[in-house]
Amino acid sequence: MRHWLFLLICLPLLAQATPKTLDWLDLLPEEDYQALLDMPEIDHDWTEEAPGTFTESLRQRDDSLPEVMYSTRVVAELDGQQARIAGFPVPLQTNERGLFTSFFLVPYAGACIHVPPPPPNQIILVDYPRGIAIDDLYDAFWISGTLHVEQSSNELADASYRFDAERVWIYDGE
Repeated sequence: MRHWLFLLICLPLLAQATPKTLDWLDLLPEEDYQALLDMPEIDHDWTEEAPGTFTESLRQRDDSLPEVMYSTRVVAELDGQQARIAGFPVPLQTNERGLFTSFFLVPYAGACIHVPPPPPNQIILVDYPRGIAIDDLYDAFWISGTLHVEQSSNELADASYRFDAERVWIYDGE
């Protein structure tokens, strides 16, 4: 009998403690999801070096792209949820030990180099006070913690979400 009582009390708490695994599409409101599905193919073929530099690429605006590529619309229900999501880092700030404490997380590698940047509602500003080494921008990471619906902007990009990361680790597929 004691075991059943323990389960009845603890299972709801364990369910709350387990972060929800998010897909990048979960961050899109329905109208943006549909607009992306209907979007024409984007041409990535440049005959010479692509325009822009590393520090301005996420901010560059291409008027030939549909407006959804600049959307800041969010899914308000995600605010304050314990969650985890996998993505690729774009480093911003380091601590005194050279570990990154602030970075953008984006859905695909190279989002800041020679490809159209993701819309702001597909960019997450990650705060991770413990810091993490980012040796390769093509390494994916899992981020786990509290997701906030919060617009932020800096010289590199606009983001529609912010993550207070409690744990950051190299993507392991699980």
